[in-house]
Amino acid sequence: MACDIPVGLRFSILHRSFMKQLDRLLQEKGLTGVQLGVLGQLRKLEETGQEVNQRDLENATHVTHPTMTEIVKRLEKQGFVRCEPSARDRRYKSIRSTEKAASLRSETNELDERIFRELTTGLSEEEIRSLLSVTDKMLANAALCCSKKGGADERD
Repeated sequence: MACDIPVGLRFSILHRSFMKQLDRLLQEKGLTGVQLGVLGQLRKLEETGQEVNQRDLENATHVTHPTMTEIVKRLEKQGFVRCEPSARDRRYKSIRSTEKAASLRSETNELDERIFRELTTGLSEEEIRSLLSVTDKMLANAALCCSKKGGADERD
């Protein structure tokens, strides 16, 4: 019975289900959810106007250097990013998203909405609005907890 499932496990199940469906849909594009996440972080970093290098992506995504090296290589080979010598520091390569990555954003938003609608099948529009409102508040709480050194214990 669903009521017997601990809250943390509920979120974990939903996350895994969402990512599994997203990975299945992204396979058509030759991408994984992890690669899509890296492209999303790259876009956010590029929006700051600063040059982005691999270390910036590693820090933003909490991915190790060897793993990020492989991800960037694959994304470059597929035409989603371009690597060129850094203007800031010649020891690094600047990583930039391509037009192919930009066009993927709108498709990804559509996939996200499609998966969300599948997961919320049977919920009324009012229930969906309520769910989004509650999760917005939870995300704000999570950001607050993560910004404190001691986590949730410091809120007490």
